[in-house]
Amino acid sequence: MSGPSLKKQDAHSSIHEAALNEAKELASLFHRCLEENDKEKALQIAEIIIEHWESRTLAHAQSEEEGLYKEMKEEHPELNDLVAQLTRDHDIMRRIVEQMKKMLENQEADKRFLKLLDGLIIVDLIHNEDEMNKLLGHNE
Repeated sequence: MSGPSLKKQDAHSSIHEAALNEAKELASLFHRCLEENDKEKALQIAEIIIEHWESRTLAHAQSEEEGLYKEMKEEHPELNDLVAQLTRDHDIMRRIVEQMKKMLENQEADKRFLKLLDGLIIVDLIHNEDEMNKLLGHNE
């Protein structure tokens, strides 16, 4: 069973917005480190970025999959395809974060890392829109 705030569009949207705003700020800090050629600080920020995505967005995704998505499919079987798409978005985000972790392990906090991060943010933005407008719109 999902927490009650996951089914409420406004509350759920606030969770997404907070995590995404933090991710964007971290991306900005990382970009600044690259511009200043501060590799040591870039590596530190990269570590924080990965921890952020794992503890905030991906942990939230896991709770959605275990609760909200199952409940929505039971209540609205016509949402099965949409839930599969949203779960695929989570899988894509997990894969990108894994690539970023490998880069960090190899001390490769560079423009390629930033491109992955930018892609991750874009996937999350699209995912959040679909979740709010297509999935949670059924609860309003």
